[in-house]
Amino acid sequence: MFEHPVLRGFYHRFGPAPFHPHPTPREAPFKVLAESIVAQQLSGKAAATLTARLWARVDPRPEAVLALPPAELRQVGLSQAKALALKDLAAQALEGLLEGLEALPDEAVKARLVRVRGVGPWTAEMFLMFGLRRPDVWPVGDLGLQRAARALFGVEPQGLGAFGEPFRPYRSHLAWYLWRSLE
Repeated sequence: MFEHPVLRGFYHRFGPAPFHPHPTPREAPFKVLAESIVAQQLSGKAAATLTARLWARVDPRPEAVLALPPAELRQVGLSQAKALALKDLAAQALEGLLEGLEALPDEAVKARLVRVRGVGPWTAEMFLMFGLRRPDVWPVGDLGLQRAARALFGVEPQGLGAFGEPFRPYRSHLAWYLWRSLE
C-alpha cells in the first residue's frame, strides 16, 4: 500500500489510517450509523458537539433512542428530519437491519442501509468506512474530499472517480488522509 508516494507521504505525516491493515476497534453499528446521521451536512466540530449532547441524554442503543420522545431529540439540537431518521434507524435496528452486515459486500450493505429514513449514499459510505472499517470506499460525493482533492491535486469533483482508481484497494485510506489534510 505505501508503495504509492502519495499514500507514503500521508502515512508519514498523519500516521496509519484506521482501516485494514491498521484497523482500530469498531464501535456498535447502531452508534456509528446514528452518529453518521447526526453528522450529515455539518462540520466535524458541530457534529461532535451534537453527538456528545445526544449520548449525554440517551444511551447509544436502539431501545433507548426509540423510547425517547422526538421532542427530547430536538432539545439536543437535532433537526426534525434527523430526529425522525434516528427514530426510524432505532426501529429498523430492533427489527434486525444491522445484523450480519459484516458478511455482506459493500453494495448490499448500502442497499440495506438506504432503506432508513434520512440515510443516503453518503451516510452508507461513511458507515462502510467507519462502522465496518472497509479499506476501499471512495465517497466521491463528500464535499470535504472534493475540497481536499482540488486543493492538493487540482482534481475537480467530476474527476474524483478516476483519481481514486490507482489507490484501489485502499481508497478509504486516501479519503481519510485527504480529510486530515483539511484540519
